[in-house]
Amino acid sequence: MPRYMALFVGSPEAFALSGWDKLDDGARKEREIQGMKAWGDWHEQNKSKAADEGGPLGKTKRVDSKGVSDISNNVAGYMIVEADSHDAAAQLFLNHPHFAIFPGDAVEIMPCNPIPRLEDIQ
Repeated sequence: MPRYMALFVGSPEAFALSGWDKLDDGARKEREIQGMKAWGDWHEQNKSKAADEGGPLGKTKRVDSKGVSDISNNVAGYMIVEADSHDAAAQLFLNHPHFAIFPGDAVEIMPCNPIPRLEDIQ
């Protein structure tokens, strides 16, 4: 079955627009509990599709021809799912708690393509 990587993205702009930082401690805690329950329910409903449960991601290091540097990006987490098609994989994440409850922007889904082999390009 084809595999698809889902990247959970969240920008500073989405966070600011959500009003998350304006919630008092009690309201934020209540929203966190609601969000984690919804995320757990979502995961339970879709666990048969999870090839790799993934998880949250930490700080980013970039390596290029100039060396190693600290950078930031909008990727907050990942998981890999199995689905019949790219569209079917995307449909799994409609109304996901990442952006429906938490202040995330979106979930971006892309196919995990095989690595080209040398004999395939000669």
